[in-house]
Order: sequence, then structure tokens, then C-alpha cells
Amino acid sequence: MKRLLDILSSALVLLLLLPFWLIIAMAIVLESRGGVFYRQIRVGKDNKDFYLYKFRTMRTGSDQKGLLTVGERDSRITRVGYFLRKYKIDEFPQLLNVLKGDMSIVGPRPEVRKYVDMYTPEQMRVLSVRPGLTDLASIQYVHENELLAASEDPEKTYIEEVMPAKLALNLQYIDNQSVVGDIKLICKTFAAILR
Repeated sequence: MKRLLDILSSALVLLLLLPFWLIIAMAIVLESRGGVFYRQIRVGKDNKDFYLYKFRTMRTGSDQKGLLTVGERDSRITRVGYFLRKYKIDEFPQLLNVLKGDMSIVGPRPEVRKYVDMYTPEQMRVLSVRPGLTDLASIQYVHENELLAASEDPEKTYIEEVMPAKLALNLQYIDNQSVVGDIKLICKTFAAILR
């Protein structure tokens, strides 16, 4: 049932947003050199790697300078990129991941291998389900970049504070998941973005 809802909803939203995608693509290309999309290897269900798609919000090659972004002080992000990130528009291409079956609409956000390798055996349970576009942690940490920007050591803060808290929320979701719960999470996500 969940997979059917994922396919129908992602296909519908992709069709409705296609004209906006063309405008976003033009804005990205006009501001900085490089492609429209950014691909990054993330870890999905059953600990398998997949390519996650986003609209490119950074200058080309920026990910070689670090995996974490730290709010407005991160000079790698373009002006268009700041806007796309602020309203989570950069995440829309992940609807393609949902159609492909790599992701679901709701589920734990997929992480990069570097941080997954730090998971405890209990935290590895988040890999028992498809990762999602949104989850409890996405709502609670909607301003994660600003939190990391305020830290003297953003990576340490992420590893020691943010990541364990997010994983605890993800495990809570896995233990209590339902279609009704997913619909509530989607509504809460839109509310958090609009706020």
C-alpha cells in the first residue's frame, strides 16, 4: 500500500511541478557553471548505496571541501541555492528516487556512508526501511544548518549531538509507522517549511 501511494503521489507532483522545474533549472545554470542536478551516494534500505538527486545549490566541486553545510556562513552555496534550500525546493528531484524505489515519501532521511559507518548496531535498524523525503527528524531539525553554523566544530556537533538525536527519532518512527502517521508527517513538514 505504501509503495503504491509513493508511486502515485510522486508521479502526480512531478507532473504538476514540471514548469517550475524548468524555471529553477534556468536560474541555476544562469548563476553558476555546472549542471542543474547534483548526485550524491547515500545509504538506503538494507545498507545499499544509491544515487540521491537534488537541484544543485553549490558551486561545482564544493562537496570536496566537506560534506556538511553550515548555514549562511557557507560560501559554497549560490544565491539561488540559498533560496532553494530555505524552502527545501532543492529536495524535489528526490521524487525521482521515490519513483525508482530507492526512497519513500516518508522515512528516515538517507545518510552518506561516512556517517552510517559510525552507527551503533541499534541505529543500523534505520536501514531496515526505505529512506524518505521527510521524517520526524527533518521537522525537528528543519534549521539544522543554522545550528551547525553556530558551532565552533560543526562536524563534532553533528556526530555527537545531532546525528544521535535524529536517529532516535527515526527509530521511534520505525516502531510506530502507519499510513495515517505518514500523512500527519507530510502535513507537519509543509507547516515547518512555511514557518
